[in-house]
Amino acid sequence: MQALAVPSPNLHLMIGLIGRKLGMTQIFDEQGVMIPVTVLEVGPCYVTQLRSPATNGYAAVQLGFGDVKERRLSGGERGHVKKANAPALKNLREFRIQDSDLEHYKLGQKLVADLFTEGELVDVTGTSKGKGFQGGIKRHGFSRGPKTHGQSDRERSPGAANAGSTPGRVFKGKRGPGHMGHERVTVQNLRVVKVDPERNLLAVRGAIPGPKNGLITVASARKNKR
Repeated sequence: MQALAVPSPNLHLMIGLIGRKLGMTQIFDEQGVMIPVTVLEVGPCYVTQLRSPATNGYAAVQLGFGDVKERRLSGGERGHVKKANAPALKNLREFRIQDSDLEHYKLGQKLVADLFTEGELVDVTGTSKGKGFQGGIKRHGFSRGPKTHGQSDRERSPGAANAGSTPGRVFKGKRGPGHMGHERVTVQNLRVVKVDPERNLLAVRGAIPGPKNGLITVASARKNKR
């Protein structure tokens, strides 16, 4: 299915793209300084739905990313992308925008990495690596118990979780052992070091959450005061 040929919007109107993390490497600037970067594949993304204040109560653009065979989609999902004149897509995400910017987007519009520029600050959101069930020391940085003076096999135990008869219970939110990782994490104000629009690649300075090939979203930095 051919996507609708619509020119890309201006840079300041676009707030994000969907992509995946390829891994980390290092590049050198003009002064020979080594810069650690994470390489991201962002796009091509397609506009699959437009949400307006009149219909939905807020303004947003829904984007799709990741080619997939149509038989992998449910009937409702196939109808959704066909209505937008977009190819079969695996991942859908929404990006909030200003009401006045809705007119710059069309269903089926293709968005690629050239929406970002070198030197721009972005926020990258991903799902952190899952660590399974972990103890309090690894999960929260608790200190261990003494190794001497009668201590036998409880040096990594978190100890008592509450007092006795008062309050006689564990307060909500008490830190302790449990499931660690596999959480939505956003790293803010990462600088775009390099843009490769031909291959839809971005190189951002620093590390981002998640494993290789993990799904991420890249958006313009919200707390950038420059």
